[in-house]
Amino acid sequence: MSVLTRDEAHNRAQLLDVHRYTIELDLTTGDETFDSRTEIRFSVRADSANADTFVEVKPAELRSVTLDGQPLDPDSLDQNRLPLKNLAAGEHELRVDARMRYSRTGEGMHRFTDPSDGETYVYTQLFMDDVQRVFAAFDQPDLKAVFELSVTAPEGWTVLANGVTEHLGEGRWRAAPTPLISTYLVAVAAGPWHSVRTEHRGLPFGLHCRRSLAPYLDTDAEEILDVTRACFDRYHEKFDEPYPFDSYDQAFVPEFNAGAMENPGLVTFRDEFVFRSAVTDTERQTRAMVIAHEMAHMWFGDLVTLKWWDDIWLNESFAEYMGYQTTAEATRFTDTWVDFGIARKGWGYNADQRPSTHPVAPEAVDDTAAALLNFDGISYAKGASALRQLVAWLGEKDFLAGINTHFARHKFGNATLADFIDSLAGATERDVHAWADAWLRTTGVDTLTPAVTPAADGTCALTVERTGSRPHRITVGLYDRDLANEGRLVLRERVGLDVPQPAPHPLGKRPALLLLNDGDLTYAKVRFDAESFEALRTGLSGLPDPLTRAVVWNALRDAVRDGELPPAAYLDAARTHLPHETDLALVEGVLAFATEHVAGRYVTPEDRPAALATLSALCRDLIRRTEDGDSPGLRLLAVRHFIDVAAHPDTIAAWLADGIVPGGPELDPELRWRILGRLAVLGATDEAAIAAERERDPSATGQEGAARCRAALPDPEAKRAAWEAMFAADSGAELSNYLFIATARGFWQPEQADLVREYVPRYYPDAVAVAARRGPAIASAVGRWAFPAHIVDAENLALGEACLRDGAPNTALRRWLTDELDDLTRALRIREA
Repeated sequence: MSVLTRDEAHNRAQLLDVHRYTIELDLTTGDETFDSRTEIRFSVRADSANADTFVEVKPAELRSVTLDGQPLDPDSLDQNRLPLKNLAAGEHELRVDARMRYSRTGEGMHRFTDPSDGETYVYTQLFMDDVQRVFAAFDQPDLKAVFELSVTAPEGWTVLANGVTEHLGEGRWRAAPTPLISTYLVAVAAGPWHSVRTEHRGLPFGLHCRRSLAPYLDTDAEEILDVTRACFDRYHEKFDEPYPFDSYDQAFVPEFNAGAMENPGLVTFRDEFVFRSAVTDTERQTRAMVIAHEMAHMWFGDLVTLKWWDDIWLNESFAEYMGYQTTAEATRFTDTWVDFGIARKGWGYNADQRPSTHPVAPEAVDDTAAALLNFDGISYAKGASALRQLVAWLGEKDFLAGINTHFARHKFGNATLADFIDSLAGATERDVHAWADAWLRTTGVDTLTPAVTPAADGTCALTVERTGSRPHRITVGLYDRDLANEGRLVLRERVGLDVPQPAPHPLGKRPALLLLNDGDLTYAKVRFDAESFEALRTGLSGLPDPLTRAVVWNALRDAVRDGELPPAAYLDAARTHLPHETDLALVEGVLAFATEHVAGRYVTPEDRPAALATLSALCRDLIRRTEDGDSPGLRLLAVRHFIDVAAHPDTIAAWLADGIVPGGPELDPELRWRILGRLAVLGATDEAAIAAERERDPSATGQEGAARCRAALPDPEAKRAAWEAMFAADSGAELSNYLFIATARGFWQPEQADLVREYVPRYYPDAVAVAARRGPAIASAVGRWAFPAHIVDAENLALGEACLRDGAPNTALRRWLTDELDDLTRALRIREA
């Protein structure tokens, strides 16, 4: 397939104005393909007459093409490009009739049959360049048009789209024409949906999911709608431009690759957000934040859209910032920035220290394949952190004034970074252009370190030393010991500082703890002076603000990753302080890092049993602490992680046999599959038990759970079967995206390094082959989930480096291998230290 380059997009935008698409989809033609008929009305500018261009389409069969009533040769299709030659100035009409393939990888028109009840659902994910899998298009974001869509679907199905849909009878549906939107934002979702409908501010609102999930959606529908309404109202307080579309539907769809997608009027979410099993309040908060994030896109991305993919941050960074901020302001989840600090921000820090790092707003994104790689921790977490810093520097009033100017200037159009900075600059006297150059055009993470200078009179002064060149507006927390309260750390004051400083800042009496970036308003790694670090050894859990504790835990995490703090010291800190922690996001974030990275990669195989024992003891403490039933979310977290780190099967096997953890909770499907997965790793279950559990849970989640358990069995034949399922070139039996991921997650286990070592040299050529055969979604899955991350040795590293040199042409796979090999290098460095 030919990817679109920036230069090609620029040239085509100079040539064409695209006015309207009329699209007819027929979803009744079989299980493998559907019919797609497209009429595109466009015009060629007078100064571009007699020029050549192309339209994109990726058909199973291109039946016919006509331009202004004259047939074009379907055989002229070159990969995904249909040439249009010698176009005259003025109006044109292009008609394309094609047969298109359904997808099983979450790209284009994805088709899914629910194993619970046999019902089938289809939905589109047209991001970047996948619209070409559904209908012919001039596929670039700055050729906006009106879209009129009609769909023929099986009887009993409901069709959802960007606009309000009308059932015309006999399975025919018509959607209201859209305003001007980009091709990648067109959306269709069709199937026998279970729907919950209401109205808000005169607009129809809807929630939709598979029928098998209906009871679970009904249970949470009011919470989801409350969040939706609250965020909708809050955005109307912030933004002068009203919501620009005719309805607001939220569809929870199966096997979705992303968290959600901001299609105007029809947001699609992965349907794991319809909770089948018990969840923590932090998970409910995450769902609320994603709802707020996607709704922010209705303005950032849908109303005003990037001109080219180098400005992805104009979509994602803003939606990320607004999602967390608006959730905190408008819903009961007021501590969202704690979760951002401990769970999301590390994603940005990690990405920004790898060889694949890039600026938040890169100046050169040459084509769509390169652009797809920039949907990462930099465009989301770092970009949102930069915007939080910008708000702290500008003030929210000026920030919102600039945003509203931007919307007014560019609504239903496209904009660039320069356009946005100009809008902000008109709302403030600060030098926003210089800020943008420092924050958005550079790479890497600054490090802030305190230097304390004592004076003869017993006072001291602070100088903040900085690596990097960005200006930072930070808050410094000064904490003293309260000797009347067991020496707990109490806040004396928070001091606002600009870094670099004009002069050392006087602090008065030396505090016991000096914490840079208290409140987490900037994006930087922070370090501690020796006295502050000593205070934290005993006082961390007593710090009064969870966001403060998040900054500390992030600093400890960074120190481990940078080889400055031994992994065992991090585990000791967790063992000491997590039993007293009250914030669920912090408990989850610390345990996840300790389990996956510290115990899973950073300690040696010889030290792993001790690491697991420490984590098991910690989880037992949390389980004992929650026996009174007052903290069900904390208890659930502790039970989950106790299962994940179990080194012996007896306790968790007894839980599974009894169907309950003593004192609760009862085992729901998620916990049952979690236990069975760990028992499989430990060799304490078998195929018969997995099959019985699969019969007990015939859902799609059960299907994935069984695939993961089977791949985790410490049996050569089970490993061979899992490998063949992932990599064998049998197009009739290739795994869907979710089943591929489930199998990959089961395959590699730290306890089974010797058993699977023979697959390490096989991984690289097999990964290259499957990525080339199955495309970007599976390439990303094979690079992220199937990589042998637990084989931390020089041989694995050398094989991976050789693959990058000689054999990884797929862009998505190359990026994932680059990142995973960098993480492997870091793990080796930590082990050596």
